[in-house]
Amino acid sequence: MSKTEWITQELDGLKQAGLYNTIRTIESPQGAWLMVDGRRVLNFCSNNYLGLANHPKLVEAAQKAVNQMGVGPAAVRSIAGTMTLHVELEKRLAAFKGVEAAITFQSGFTANLATIPALVGKEDVIFSDRLNHASIIDGCRLSGAKIIAYEHNDVQSLEEQIKANLSQYRRALIVTDGVFSMDGDIAPLPEIYEVARKYEILLMVDDAHGEGVLGKGGRGIVDHFGLHGKVDVEVGTLSKAFGVVGGVVAGNAVIIEWLRQRGRPFLFSSAVTVPDAAACLAAIDLLENSTELVEKLWENARYFKAEMKRLGFDTGVSETPITPVMLGEAPLAQKFSRELFEQGVFAMAIGYPTVPKGKARIRVMISAAHSTDDLDKGLAAFQTVGKKLGVI
Repeated sequence: MSKTEWITQELDGLKQAGLYNTIRTIESPQGAWLMVDGRRVLNFCSNNYLGLANHPKLVEAAQKAVNQMGVGPAAVRSIAGTMTLHVELEKRLAAFKGVEAAITFQSGFTANLATIPALVGKEDVIFSDRLNHASIIDGCRLSGAKIIAYEHNDVQSLEEQIKANLSQYRRALIVTDGVFSMDGDIAPLPEIYEVARKYEILLMVDDAHGEGVLGKGGRGIVDHFGLHGKVDVEVGTLSKAFGVVGGVVAGNAVIIEWLRQRGRPFLFSSAVTVPDAAACLAAIDLLENSTELVEKLWENARYFKAEMKRLGFDTGVSETPITPVMLGEAPLAQKFSRELFEQGVFAMAIGYPTVPKGKARIRVMISAAHSTDDLDKGLAAFQTVGKKLGVI
């Protein structure tokens, strides 16, 4: 057997189990409609919640910044990569979020990888929601701290784990997603905060799918629940609703300063590029000036979910624009996705290991860029495929 034969066998196994991920190629700007593999299709896949990925204001800001400052910073932030745009972006994000300070990273994923190992180590413990994102899980593993999972969104389970384990460790951290990306449900952050306060434990929330979605004008889950000044660390992404790329950590000024000294992706990976930083600043301008896009997003989400339920689909426990269409087994979800594509709708199947076995789904990502006519076209396609495959 060759050195890589085992990989070939594993890949064959994924294909046989209906778990092989076929990656389609986008040939157009992001928007309500895309060119995908040579076809014009309705986009129900992207995390482009507010339609900003191709917004003229962001494109203009990126182009202007490139003309003035070039493309790449050519260094890590701590040596020669911190540009005026980075400093301005962090100040604007802190003001937008209503926090003491903010620091940016290359992505939401690297923000978690930077933050968790900087706050806890081998003598410490992390209490982590069982359904937290992979980037949180990887950040926890990198820290070397003891990881104790509590049942999903179950504050009683969290407190039971704290009571049973806290005294054995030097320091502790509670970490949860704000909006859970696969199911679209929201963490009970006020109740989690009360537990964190009671036991004097640092509280961290990853608001990747709440940034630009929850709160006034998209200010996130802390604003949504009115918890300003109570959540120690709020991680966000600039890669979804903001329509660009990057990550942000906002909150306690002392923690942010510590991340500038000890956040490894900040210290050892080049800074966010010039056009990215400029486009993110333009996105903040739009969100500060109007709540219209956020309101349109929620209006579209309410309409689509109500109509899907009326058709007889199971959309799970979602409380946000994330709309999982629960199908059960991965082969069915993959077949459903292929049939939707034939109907002109781009909506990918999601199965194990992203979600548990038996919980495969089509995850529909609603955007403010969708018109009611777009949503109706999508609903008609779901109805046709749902009836053909015996789902409804």
